[in-house]
Amino acid sequence: MPKRFVVAASDFSELPRFDVGFELADALTAAAQQLHDTSTSHHTLRTAARLAAHILPGAEYAGISLVEGQTRRTLSWTDEVVRSADALGAGRDHHAYWSGLWNGPVARIEDSAAHDDRSAALADLGLRSVLSLRLRTDKRRLTVLTVYSRKPRAFDESATRIGRLFTAHVSIALGAVTVREQLTEAMRTRDLIGQATGILMERLGIDVADAFDSLVRASQQENVKLRDIAQEVVDAMKKD
Repeated sequence: MPKRFVVAASDFSELPRFDVGFELADALTAAAQQLHDTSTSHHTLRTAARLAAHILPGAEYAGISLVEGQTRRTLSWTDEVVRSADALGAGRDHHAYWSGLWNGPVARIEDSAAHDDRSAALADLGLRSVLSLRLRTDKRRLTVLTVYSRKPRAFDESATRIGRLFTAHVSIALGAVTVREQLTEAMRTRDLIGQATGILMERLGIDVADAFDSLVRASQQENVKLRDIAQEVVDAMKKD
């Protein structure tokens, strides 16, 4: 299961709003630097949402969501209205809209008030324009960056192109920080399993191979992750 990242608007650190006329290349370079300076996936997601609302032309609000089947969960958001919009998008009524993102990188609603009955609820929230850009996808999960505007037809082809450039930076930064987190977890797990193996060797008078095999067997028999079995052994040692 993926980690659950929950970010409130109040969690955002102060990020500069780019001045009108700021060169796009410079803006994207500055954004990429901020994204790559993040230390966790949680931080990357909240930074990406905040930057999207600053960089994409016409954007007023932004959020990043995880879509699994009919379930949609907000991972980061700039304003509470984004969470409300995500809640609307979790049902079957928006299936066609989200299906487009499984097959292509972009989905767009030019005017929710005129689009169809399924989007009327977005108009009720004051969100007239929607631009969704795919960040990640696999067979079952879809990660999406979505920006909103209170104005109809706020996102033209230029905004879409800039959005795709921006999401490329976000995807790279998110991939890099995820690898770092996985390596850190792997090192922590390796040390933990090493401690548990050493404890079993001492207590049971067995060699390292037999000690490790006993951890693996316990993991399989109890249907528990190896690192969790190792943690139980270490915790039991501390209590003695």
